Amino acid sequence: MQLKTINLRSTIKSAVFMLGLFIASGAFAQEVVVTDSTAIQPEEELAKSVEEEDGNQRRKVDGIAAVVGDFIILDSDIDMMYKDMQSQGMSTADVTDCQLAGSLMENKLYAHQAIQDSVIVMDSEINNYIDQQISQMVSQVGSMEKVLEFYNKDSEAEFRQELFELNKQRQLSSRMQQKIIEDVEITPEEVRAYFEDIPKDSLPIFGDEVELAQIVVKPEIPESEKEKVIERLNEFKADVEDNDASFATKAVLYSQDPGSASDGGKITLGRKDNFVKEFKDVAFSLQEGEVSEPFETEFGYHIIQIDRIRGQKLDLRHILLIPDVTNATVEEAKAKIDSIRKRVNEGVLDFAEAAREFSDEEETKSDGGKLINPTTGDTRFELSKIDPKLYGQVQNLKEGELSRRLTERDRTGRPVFKIIKVTKRIPEHEANYTTDYAKIKELALRDKQLEAIKEWQEEKIQETYIKINGKFRNCEYNSNWLKK
Repeated sequence: MQLKTINLRSTIKSAVFMLGLFIASGAFAQEVVVTDSTAIQPEEELAKSVEEEDGNQRRKVDGIAAVVGDFIILDSDIDMMYKDMQSQGMSTADVTDCQLAGSLMENKLYAHQAIQDSVIVMDSEINNYIDQQISQMVSQVGSMEKVLEFYNKDSEAEFRQELFELNKQRQLSSRMQQKIIEDVEITPEEVRAYFEDIPKDSLPIFGDEVELAQIVVKPEIPESEKEKVIERLNEFKADVEDNDASFATKAVLYSQDPGSASDGGKITLGRKDNFVKEFKDVAFSLQEGEVSEPFETEFGYHIIQIDRIRGQKLDLRHILLIPDVTNATVEEAKAKIDSIRKRVNEGVLDFAEAAREFSDEEETKSDGGKLINPTTGDTRFELSKIDPKLYGQVQNLKEGELSRRLTERDRTGRPVFKIIKVTKRIPEHEANYTTDYAKIKELALRDKQLEAIKEWQEEKIQETYIKINGKFRNCEYNSNWLKK
């Protein structure tokens, strides 16, 4: 579980290859020696390949394909991209080394410039993400030992450090792209001009779309369960303060935050970090060594201990306990949503009014349960692009029809129940400026953002140290990497 708030506004995200393609380099360690790709090597070391003694064997040192700013691209990075694409079932028949090298150089350029522009990526954020990655890997192969064996790593610490560098570089690249386009805006006149410039026989076709509304009912958490959790946290606090017990050990043993529990609840927190307000308010009110009283956020109940204060940053540990629902409250919630569905179907109750009166989803209830597409910002969902889970829930519903009672899990793992109504169906159609304005605006804005990125890239390529070696100097790139 992460303590970060979720922003559903539309963002443009760069396409990045799966992490496995980078870390898989360890699987080929018998053939190559992978050099440090986080810093520039001396000029004399930029040979395409070298041989060095290793006991009685000679091993080929990984060749350097290119250097972009402070980052090196290895020949093996190109090979790994192929292997990762193939492992994901993607065809590589029409993919060339030159295309992959160009893609890697773009990502390195973004990451290099992010460092120059002081783009900040919090270590705590990267570590939380790594915890999730490793947890998924372990669940897939069965144990941490098997994960280390697959990636040919000697220790979990070594593996985590490599994951840290790769994830941080990826985040730097992504945030640099966001910074480039964050101020790009588009006017209605530009949207109209964009649409009118599209040839009539090339107008985009938008697939079947639906407009949706939902009512969500959450089982109530009994006060007795909340009190039980608060009492348990108070026991932890007292044991730490009175008996010098280890807060970190208690976090490992009892905290229900998967993102930090294995690291003793450790988090580094800055004032501008996107954590929930209640958590930040409590954390920044404490002194070094102090343990907070139990407090509530949307995730559950916490206590915090401050390890160190470093200006505007805190090194802290926290324990999260999540009060549970009971069988009785779960059954009450089921009965409530079934009753609402029955009354709406019978025409006794209007769906929008029912949402405003009974729904437990604060984000949608005031608007009659209406759902907003987070990608486009409007009310339409194109069925071919909809979330697969949501698609399965609505694909067979007719306009005005209600779904059956649906069961999902919230971010704490507790069950929630909902019903969905298809308020409108729009058949596949050719783009229309009036009715499809929101989607046309999105296309026009994306086009303008891509142009901004292109201009930025052209400028930074000229300003940045770039060296391309061997066969990669013979490539024809979309960008002027060779500075011709």
